[in-house]
Amino acid sequence: MIRVLLVDDHPVVRQGIRLILSANGEIDVVAEAATAAAAVEVVRNQAVDLVVLDLNLPDQNGFWVLAEVQRIKPDLPVLVLSIQPEEHMAVRALKAGARGFLNKESAPEDLFTAVRTVVSGKRYISPRLAEWLAVDVSGHRENLPHERLSDREYQVMCLLAAGRSISEIAAQLNRSANTISTYRTRIMQKMSIENNAGLTEYALNHQLIN
Repeated sequence: MIRVLLVDDHPVVRQGIRLILSANGEIDVVAEAATAAAAVEVVRNQAVDLVVLDLNLPDQNGFWVLAEVQRIKPDLPVLVLSIQPEEHMAVRALKAGARGFLNKESAPEDLFTAVRTVVSGKRYISPRLAEWLAVDVSGHRENLPHERLSDREYQVMCLLAAGRSISEIAAQLNRSANTISTYRTRIMQKMSIENNAGLTEYALNHQLIN
């Protein structure tokens, strides 16, 4: 039996994913978490075989969870299950340590395949993402502005786009306000965006925030 920790801040979404996974006799959702902190606590204290992780969490970005899982239990696989488009986030998530990436609009059969694949020690990417990566490595695709950001810059960008203030972001990420202001300046320069409203519009148009 594959023991799964399901991490998503929406109860209805967790219930739906739990029902889908439970329909397969090989998978058992043994724990759920609505926040990044709660997810890491489960990883520390409970035996699970797989983390199914949403990237948009209320307290910390899902990339923080990925980093903590690698630090605490580096052999524990993480499958990112996100509403964000694969072509926007999958490569970043895989580079950050995820074993697989799947869009929430995928069919249940794809979810089962992804779970089995990453638990077996392999990486999972969908056929759609594989095709996109083939175009990407061929050099026939121009990178989107947010793809120029580092992981920390991307995290700060999403928080700014979601309406968080500099001081709120500093407190959440345990950084000084000056540091976050420096990130903001770099983000605006790299993305050629003038203000927070422009960041919000960009992030919504590219489904980077809900």
